[in-house]
Amino acid sequence: MRLLLLVLITVGAVACGGKPPLPKRGVLETDVGSWKFRRFQGPLLDIEVWVDGNRGEAFSASYITADAEKTGKIRDADIVNVSVTRYERDAGVLRATVKLARRLAAENGYQVEEGKIGGTRALTIKGTGEVWVMWPSTSHVVKVGGRGRDDVPKTMVERYASRYPSKLPGGALEGPLPPGPEEKPKDVPQEEYDPKNPKPNLEHYDSKRVKIPEKKVPPPETTGEDARPDPKQKPKKKPDKSAKPSKQAE
Repeated sequence: MRLLLLVLITVGAVACGGKPPLPKRGVLETDVGSWKFRRFQGPLLDIEVWVDGNRGEAFSASYITADAEKTGKIRDADIVNVSVTRYERDAGVLRATVKLARRLAAENGYQVEEGKIGGTRALTIKGTGEVWVMWPSTSHVVKVGGRGRDDVPKTMVERYASRYPSKLPGGALEGPLPPGPEEKPKDVPQEEYDPKNPKPNLEHYDSKRVKIPEKKVPPPETTGEDARPDPKQKPKKKPDKSAKPSKQAE
């Protein structure tokens, strides 16, 4: 009876347009349509979209086609990987995702496009034998795809977008970068007061009450080759060598 009531409540919430709850471990640890859930990893601190000052951890899941599971022959195209990175807050997540997409678009070997997949605005990244679909969602970044594939399953994108709605704006690849997190001014450490060698605060002082002493200029040197004469002192007369000696000296 309790189980039936729980099922009815869940179905009623979905029917009324309620948003499904977020998975506790980031990814869906269940089958998605014809894709069979096979592996979970996380939390991982090695994340792809780095947001400065906003710590994130990633969770990943792998899914395999039902046909490949039956035959036992698994190719790269039979596997889809999903990575969900969860951040402490939403500040800077959108900006960092767009910056990564633009950097990949500028590199050789990658093709980045913006568009809608199953009603979800996302970034499609192709190159080096892999295809991925990525989009930011408040304090999360979702990435779906894999290697050896030509496209990304629409069913997988729709199912994850129902938990993580896209916040990617139109024209993200060409328009101005979304605003980043507010940066707080760094605190400048203040020197401790030394009573033996106090330093005046020249920025905050009363010029009427405090008089800053003028810098003393040392007097010019009066000895040595580079000595300069004092303008107040009369120059000494040099003896005249051409004058004749007096008779007393003889």
